[in-house]
Amino acid sequence: MSKITAAITAVAGYVPETKMTNKDLEKIVDTNDEWILTRTGIKERRILKEPNTGASDIAAPAVLDLCKKRGISPEEIDLLIVGTVTADYNFPSCANIVADKIGAKNAWSFDVNAACSGFIYSLSTGAQFIETGKYKKVVVVGVDKMSSILNYEDRTTCIIFGDGGGAVLLEPNEVGNGVVDFQLHSDGSGVQHLHQPAGGSVKPASAETVANNEHAVYQEGKQVFKFAVTNMADVSEEVMLRNGLTGDTLDWLVPHQANLRIIDATANRLNLPPEKVMINIEKYGNTTAGTIPLCLWEWEPKLKKGDNIILSAFGGGFTWGAVYLKWAYNS
Repeated sequence: MSKITAAITAVAGYVPETKMTNKDLEKIVDTNDEWILTRTGIKERRILKEPNTGASDIAAPAVLDLCKKRGISPEEIDLLIVGTVTADYNFPSCANIVADKIGAKNAWSFDVNAACSGFIYSLSTGAQFIETGKYKKVVVVGVDKMSSILNYEDRTTCIIFGDGGGAVLLEPNEVGNGVVDFQLHSDGSGVQHLHQPAGGSVKPASAETVANNEHAVYQEGKQVFKFAVTNMADVSEEVMLRNGLTGDTLDWLVPHQANLRIIDATANRLNLPPEKVMINIEKYGNTTAGTIPLCLWEWEPKLKKGDNIILSAFGGGFTWGAVYLKWAYNS
């Protein structure tokens, strides 16, 4: 019997309609379009501004579109995994809510909290349930409503992030396409450089924490940049070398869209030309766990069966890793 691999058989994405451009940010914080574009590569980002909406309202339409594209019912989904740090509530999980909203009545579900590495952590986890033969249809989502945890008086963070997400369907494959290899890492000492100070059990919400904007993202940009540049490149190179890939035989790099300079540095380390690197940071900013599936969604028409693809991310925690997969279908 051939080895079962977990292949992506469909991909979908969703971004809110409201755009927040760099010019819009100039009106609310001390910054300007040139400063943002030069340092990040971002021109605009999407914001989910409708009241009483959360990450599940981005994830649900993406998953429904995924099912429509594949021609399946949500009731056929066995497992739903959502990578996010901005779940609708502390509990229940965002995945539970998404499953209910789409009618995935036969699926069990859970969240993965790995910040910007959330999608590749979730993808690697979901792949295991396919490879064992236990399940036939696993949906993996990467989504975040980052606008809900931003301080729009802090120009070092509010310019970077946006809202959005995407989903992939994993199904069994017996001809070698799908997830071939992955390498994941974490280092909890990075918490001091990138975290959300309040709202957890260490510092529960209070009038004081709200007044001090401690429920917003705190980031030491220089430190995070240094770790991200090194670790994203290192782990991507490690996975490529382990699988005999070179800049010539790799078809696509799908990097987390944190900062254009980080993306360029990773691509240069792997000897990849710009045309092999998926970049959409200028349109969506950093959607945290949503960046990689959004790239796959946008580039899907260009992907060919058998394409060698590396997904690479770095996030708060610190978390980082890379996934090597072979694309399983022609669009």
